[in-house]
Amino acid sequence: MIEISKNLLRQVGRTNAKYSMFEDGDKILLGLSGGKDSLALAHIMKHFCSVSPVKWEFKAVTLSYGMGEDFSYLINHCKEHGIEHEIIDSSIFEISKDKIRKNSSFCSFFSRMRRGHLYTYALNGGYNKLAIAHHLDDAAESFFMNFTYNGALRTLAPKYTAKNGLVLIRPLIEVRERQLRDNAIRNSLQVIGDEACPAMRFDVKMPHARYETKQLLSNLEKENPKFFTSLKTAFTNIHKETFFE
Repeated sequence: MIEISKNLLRQVGRTNAKYSMFEDGDKILLGLSGGKDSLALAHIMKHFCSVSPVKWEFKAVTLSYGMGEDFSYLINHCKEHGIEHEIIDSSIFEISKDKIRKNSSFCSFFSRMRRGHLYTYALNGGYNKLAIAHHLDDAAESFFMNFTYNGALRTLAPKYTAKNGLVLIRPLIEVRERQLRDNAIRNSLQVIGDEACPAMRFDVKMPHARYETKQLLSNLEKENPKFFTSLKTAFTNIHKETFFE
């Protein structure tokens, strides 16, 4: 039996109320990588789906890169806990052999390919929303990486509509990563980690920007324990007139 903390459920409940994540008639596709974040979201969505006063449904899908990944634990786990789940096969790994050059970066390539497959599956299956398990730490890292390396002030929106009409939602966007880590440990979840990353099979440059950003944010939080609370507030308190235009 998976036990989700009341605090975690309360946070997602507030996010749902604020951004209307789960609405009447929704057919939601959940990208389930099998990591601690998406696995937690699968169980949280199952909880809210069962207690919601409105009717909506969701299905979890796991994208296979075509590397012979073993998803047996994930398949059995979803079956045991009544979570509708399917593996989507792809040839991303084979395609990437011709696309990725030695010593090149790979994260954006795999991210685009993965998102493209999920979008296509969702649209073909009649889903109107795609749920992604990004959390507050992801949003903070995205924000700092964008203005440090890309010269842009942008982060991860809780909810937005893609050009193809699909609505992307992030129900965990106000949750801290450590809460999801604690959830995995407390429930003895066997999560999929970096070993499933296709880049581990290539001689490519490992990303350093995200690691360095994580370290920066960790240090800032040590100096100011309320740093993430302030940052979350700042994401909704934007004064555009004070920027250069």
